Amino acid sequence: MRDLVVTENITVDGVIDASGGWFNPGDAGEVDLSDVLAALEVQRESADAFLVGRQTFEDMRGYWPLQTDDQTGISEYLNAVSKYVVSTTLQDPQWENCTVLRGLDDVEALKAQPGKDIVTTGSIKLVHSLAAAGLVDEYRLFVYPVVLGKGQRLFPDTTTPSTLHLTETQPFHSGITLLRYRTH
Repeated sequence: MRDLVVTENITVDGVIDASGGWFNPGDAGEVDLSDVLAALEVQRESADAFLVGRQTFEDMRGYWPLQTDDQTGISEYLNAVSKYVVSTTLQDPQWENCTVLRGLDDVEALKAQPGKDIVTTGSIKLVHSLAAAGLVDEYRLFVYPVVLGKGQRLFPDTTTPSTLHLTETQPFHSGITLLRYRTH
C-alpha cells in the first residue's frame, strides 16, 4: 500500500491559511532557500502522485503550467506527475496527466495501487477529511517562524490525530524547520 503524505507550510501556532503572504520568508535575494528546495526535490523524487482538492487544483492549474522560467523544478514536476483532484463537480480537469476522483473511496483505492508516495498539499478541507478517515500516513510540516494567532489550522479539534511519531527534524538557513511525523 502506498503512503499518503500531507505536506504543508505551517506557522508555529498551526495555521496553514496562506492569506497574508506569511509563507514567503523574505525576498529571494535576502533568504537562502536552497536547502528547502533540496528537501522539496527529495519529496518529489519519492512521489509519483499528487493529490489535491478542487480549489487548490484550480489555483495551481492557473499558475504552474504558465511558468516558463521556474528554476525550482516545481513547474516541471507538476506538469509531469500524475495528478488527482478530489471533486464532485469538476468534469474536465484541463491539465495533462490529471484524474478526477469523486470521494475518499477513490483515494483509498489509489492508495491500494502499487507506486510511490501520494503527496497532498494545501487543500485544507480535503486534508481534514483524509485525516478524519484515517488515510494520512505521514505529515511533512514546513514550520515557518511566524505566529499568526488566527486562521485555518491543520489540526482543528475534530481531526486531531491522537498520536504522531516524530521521524525527522531538519532546520533550514531561512529559519524554516521541516518536521516529519508518522501517524502509525
